[in-house]
Amino acid sequence: MTDDNRTLISRFPYLKEDFAASLVVFLVALPLCVGVSVASGAPAELGLVTGIVGGLVTGFMRGSSLQVSGPAAGMTVLVYEAIKEFGLPVLGVIVLAAGVIQVAMGLLRLGRYFRAISVSVVEGMLAGIGLVIIAGQLYPAMATKAPDSGLDKIFELPGAFWDAFGDTGALASLAVAAGTVAVMLLWKHTPSKVRALPGPLAAVGLAMLATFALDLPVATVEVKGLLGSIQPPPLSAFGELAGVGLLGTVVAFTLIASAESLFSAAAVDRLHSGPRTQYNKELVAQGAGNMVCGVLGALPMTAVIVRSATNVQAGARTKASRVLHGVWLLLFAALLPGVLAYIPIPALAGILIHAGAKLVPVRSLAGLWREHRGEALVLAATAVSIVAVSMFEGVLIGLALAVVKTAWEASHVKLEVVDKGVGPIEAHLSGNATFLRLPKILDSLESLPQDRPVRLDLSGLHHLDHACRTALDNWAARHSAAGTEPVKLVTAA
Repeated sequence: MTDDNRTLISRFPYLKEDFAASLVVFLVALPLCVGVSVASGAPAELGLVTGIVGGLVTGFMRGSSLQVSGPAAGMTVLVYEAIKEFGLPVLGVIVLAAGVIQVAMGLLRLGRYFRAISVSVVEGMLAGIGLVIIAGQLYPAMATKAPDSGLDKIFELPGAFWDAFGDTGALASLAVAAGTVAVMLLWKHTPSKVRALPGPLAAVGLAMLATFALDLPVATVEVKGLLGSIQPPPLSAFGELAGVGLLGTVVAFTLIASAESLFSAAAVDRLHSGPRTQYNKELVAQGAGNMVCGVLGALPMTAVIVRSATNVQAGARTKASRVLHGVWLLLFAALLPGVLAYIPIPALAGILIHAGAKLVPVRSLAGLWREHRGEALVLAATAVSIVAVSMFEGVLIGLALAVVKTAWEASHVKLEVVDKGVGPIEAHLSGNATFLRLPKILDSLESLPQDRPVRLDLSGLHHLDHACRTALDNWAARHSAAGTEPVKLVTAA
């Protein structure tokens, strides 16, 4: 071994493992980057740009050493709505502004607070996104245009399927999409040597081969070239930040991208025994990547659990693997962009349908319903709200429901009544008396005999809010006015 080799090994002791892992992650990321971009209504190359930035910018920064960033299926719906409402040039402004806020939150050490977001809300958010992705991608799978609203995407599916069965082109497109999903589902059952090729790449490759060999009449990806697709936002687009609608979209991008990245980091930490995620630094790294993506007019980035888990499972040991995966994406985009033109759009739709289905926690929802029905209801309500209204409003509804549920559970109160037949009736309140439990408390107290004195003991309460205290005082006054001895209130010393 030469001195140069010894020096290289000493500086990069896990270069072999990281190099091999980077190739696997690249092969997984390539079709997903393109698929997310096309589904978002953006040029295919912009997804590659975001993946490259995720590797070469965010990949170099501190935070989570094994987490891989790029365009995410979980942001597809929000990006599509933003492009439809504000236009592609303004997308860069939105992503840039979101990145600035992420960096600021990281520097202010707010990253850890994202861990306090209800898991049910996050899972409900992902489930809602998954349902919209599935419904939305079934239309390009049938070579037709998807409706705008989430509900229309679902309600108009039967008619779209009916029309497809009378159209040869639509049937061919649907067959390619179905075949892609089937390959994705069955790939894990193939021999281990075959599984060395990632499922998404194999599915897209087989779809390309079938389309070419059978000369199928299906649409393929439009290619503009990497440099032609990069369109920095014009200065005039920054004036849109004065609008309330755009600011709401920026907030939605920031919160959802940050939550998805940090929850992904927590999941990745459970997959390996290496250094733990530094949440504030990871938020800064994600923000820096989004700032660069915004300047380039590309898609927003988040940490992506599929790529991150693949990175860990492929044997990566340091951040070198995710940086190298960005290098391979850059080389592909620079040297082989024409290959994208051969990718069938229904194959990408199939990839996204499979990804969307994995976002819907069908199995865990059944167990959650048996053990924590309140959490299950929050999850379901968040998902339905996202489908019925929009991403931002759906998440806000979910957060509001989670707060209400927590407040309801935290306001547990118990009233014990002891009546010995003679003397005053003893009533003992314990727990947390808040306005949420006021009807229950008053119903119980008002059912006590009006002709007997009452001793109400409040010393067992941990918390008594103003509404409850006022209501108890009013009840005591009414009960005492009936001609019996005044109600005696006993409070903690």
